[in-house]
Amino acid sequence: MNARTRTLVAATVLLGIVSGSAVAHAAPGAPVPPSGSVSLSAEAAAPVFSTAPDAKALMKALDGVGVGNADATAALVRVGGSSGRWQGVSGVADLGSGRPALEQGRFRAGSVTKTFTAAVVLQLASEGKVDLDKPVQRYLPGTFPDRFPSVSVRELLNHTSGIKPADGPGDAFEAQWDHRFDVVDPHDQIADALAQGPEFAPGSAQHYLNINYTVLGVLIEKLTGTAYEEQVDRRILRPLGLRQTSFPGRTQTRIPGPYNHGYQAVPRPDGSTELRDVSVWNSSDRWAAGDIISTTADLERFTVALFGGRVVPKAQLEEMFTVPAVKDVESGKDAVLTAGLSRIVMPDGTEVWGKTGSRFGYSTGMGGTRDLSRTLAYSVNSTDAKGKEMNPVVRGLLTAALTRPRS
Repeated sequence: MNARTRTLVAATVLLGIVSGSAVAHAAPGAPVPPSGSVSLSAEAAAPVFSTAPDAKALMKALDGVGVGNADATAALVRVGGSSGRWQGVSGVADLGSGRPALEQGRFRAGSVTKTFTAAVVLQLASEGKVDLDKPVQRYLPGTFPDRFPSVSVRELLNHTSGIKPADGPGDAFEAQWDHRFDVVDPHDQIADALAQGPEFAPGSAQHYLNINYTVLGVLIEKLTGTAYEEQVDRRILRPLGLRQTSFPGRTQTRIPGPYNHGYQAVPRPDGSTELRDVSVWNSSDRWAAGDIISTTADLERFTVALFGGRVVPKAQLEEMFTVPAVKDVESGKDAVLTAGLSRIVMPDGTEVWGKTGSRFGYSTGMGGTRDLSRTLAYSVNSTDAKGKEMNPVVRGLLTAALTRPRS
């Protein structure tokens, strides 16, 4: 390891690891409370995390990321909260030049979009513009076939609607690649999905599908009379100063501003593997369910504001921390998804809440403990972001950031 140091505010240490081009910023022993958080009083419950992030474990999780790594070409991570802060970047911006990964690089955040969508719907509920218990058919007349059972807005939010996915090119990478520049209309997707009839009785099971949030995007437009993207911008992005977060629009295929290229590992006929650049892609088929572009700094700020009650009023915010008492339709296990978030229990029992997202070339996540003693925002340029198994770099980051130290 070749290390260099320089003095930063609060005795921050800068370490450079040549093998993985990793750079980390940490402030051990100098906890920094998140912006807008409420300090814990003596009578309040003890914070879930009371010690600084494990810098050694986090550096180990990033070690080796970059050229020649089979799992990830770049990784960006920010660990924050009242227990302390740590930032790291590893890998390369692009394989052609080998330039170091950009710490403030933008990325496709995939299904993290759903958290923003859910927040807007819950704001509208707090304003009396929509009742979560009412059928969405009431607000979108003529959209659902008469024979389709009533689906409440809440059931869309927590993926218990029973609406089947719309038809598309399929999940295989090559099929998706061949249609990467297609412009998809959300109304067409909804019509196609509803024509298939329900998968199960609404409210009886949970199935994580983009179509639920596609309907919610259309609902937002119907209730407000303006574009979905405009509502997210006006209600969340501008008030929180999330200046590096944006939507690509129906026809835009490039990531605006500086970014780290995403790659997908594609097998060749001769048995070798090609790392194909998948940075340029049309995401209109994901829209309100998964086409947002952001940075780790913006996702961290959003997490702190959201969990701290500065985005969604307290009464509606509980929807984001309430898991429906049903089973997941695929696994048969207890449901874990809420309105825009997911409940995650780490192997050591630590409960965290957050949202992950994946687009080819990019695996992203945001969240933390509800008391904001620990937050995590990351983007890993995964070479198989849509694979069934969790990316090893992501797994290492989650374990290092969200597992409490043994006493």
